[in-house]
Amino acid sequence: MTALTSAPAVWRTVGSRQLAGTGALVRFNLRRDRVMVPIWVAVTALLVLSLPGSLESVYSTPAERADIARRMLTNSSLRATYGPVFSDSIGGLTAWRIGGYAAILAGVMSLLVVVRHTRDEEESGRQELISSAMVGRRAPLTAALLTALVANATLALLIAAGLAGQGTSGALALGLGIGGVGTAFATLTAIVAQFTESARLAKGLTGGLLGVAFVLRAAGDSATNDGSSPLTWISPIGWLENVRPFADERWWVLGLFVAATAVQGFLAYELAGRRDVGMSFVAARPGPATGRLGTAGALAWRLQRGSVFGWSAGFLAAGTAFGGLTKGAADLVGDNAKTREIIERMGGQSGIEDAFLATMVGMFGMVAALYVVSSVLRLHTEETSQRAEPILANAVGRLRWAGGHLAIAFGGTVLILLLSGLGLALGYGAELGPILGASLVQVPAVWVLGGLAVLLHGVSPQLSVGAWGVAGFALLVGWIGPALDVPQGVLDLSPFGHLPKLPGEEMSWPPLLILTGVAVGLVGAGLVGLRRRDLSA
Repeated sequence: MTALTSAPAVWRTVGSRQLAGTGALVRFNLRRDRVMVPIWVAVTALLVLSLPGSLESVYSTPAERADIARRMLTNSSLRATYGPVFSDSIGGLTAWRIGGYAAILAGVMSLLVVVRHTRDEEESGRQELISSAMVGRRAPLTAALLTALVANATLALLIAAGLAGQGTSGALALGLGIGGVGTAFATLTAIVAQFTESARLAKGLTGGLLGVAFVLRAAGDSATNDGSSPLTWISPIGWLENVRPFADERWWVLGLFVAATAVQGFLAYELAGRRDVGMSFVAARPGPATGRLGTAGALAWRLQRGSVFGWSAGFLAAGTAFGGLTKGAADLVGDNAKTREIIERMGGQSGIEDAFLATMVGMFGMVAALYVVSSVLRLHTEETSQRAEPILANAVGRLRWAGGHLAIAFGGTVLILLLSGLGLALGYGAELGPILGASLVQVPAVWVLGGLAVLLHGVSPQLSVGAWGVAGFALLVGWIGPALDVPQGVLDLSPFGHLPKLPGEEMSWPPLLILTGVAVGLVGAGLVGLRRRDLSA
């Protein structure tokens, strides 16, 4: 009897040892993420909170809102893109228009946070050093998940508070749903991280699963107009829409997020306790030491090829999907003059279909800025993880080392934008040349943001994270600026504000040449800074 009664105490003691140091690690993680996480949370929240104002200006009467809801329910391609409309109120249209995409951003934020504080730490060797102190075996994983939970809870709170004027219960449901998607993908990332020794592969696999979730939701919603498809219910993004914010909320659906988080978290804990630090359940395949890796450029390609392939596949698929929507652009606009004005501000005044294509081309360009920043900042990762030092200790200069990564970053930009244009042309059934040309026009603006990332890293690695803030600003201004009728002077703060709106408008070369020159200057200044400073200083 004594042994039985003491068993819970023993388990509590073991549990406390396993989690020792969790609080200190959480505080450390939050300090490390004091720039990245606030940027992700702020940009995502602003994307959601800016939409009601633009919707009120575009659809100012209940009749107009009812009409757009009716047209969306009868258009399967638009349902696949945004999901079904459950309410024609401003809050309901906000949840329909932006809820799924905000959930994707929350999922990406969560996977970055969890990988950074788990697999990334093990891959760099820092986790072994931390574990040598009074830190429990499961404390790092717990701290990473708690950090992601804090980020998602903050995002949910901001959305709920910002949309409370549209209806308290609907705002709370939308905020909790978006935060729930992010938390579910945080625990899913924790599982994936147990099966790979590479932080890059962990990010890529979880990002792929996030893409699968979106595709399942899209396929289900294209078949039904009420979110009842089994494919929709398989996807966490589909759970969000079935919460039905601002439309007789289904609070019980939030229990699916709780259950998924609990089950996935339990599995991640079990797996983490059954492997050694730095190891994984799927052993990494040793790579060749000679041949293809005989140059710094070949090594950079080996390190970044997974990212290039992933972005390429994503841009091609997304371009095909949005190209198919172009013929339904007239249905989206209807006879609403304000909607037409917004699309023309984003894509030019050369006809609604050309304007819609130009808008999509511009959006792909702004998203490509995220690729170029992440690819350039691979330099930062290699340097701070001390993998750059052994390479530079050989007959490899800093410019050769950096040049390999920059060639992939800037060349990859051209590739993924060409693939997005190819997808748009295939989906729309249009002539290939004009759309590919329009896609290439976006390259100089993307390169400017990549050049800024090079400059910030060259001056100081600590400043590198600021490139994400600039890219987020460009995306935010380009996405919601035209809808909010932001002054042209603000739009011109983004390099994308100076590009000709193709296809449809006439080509203008001076802005492209100036932007290219600015990009070259930024890269050159960044490389000068890299040569002059100490590594990791």
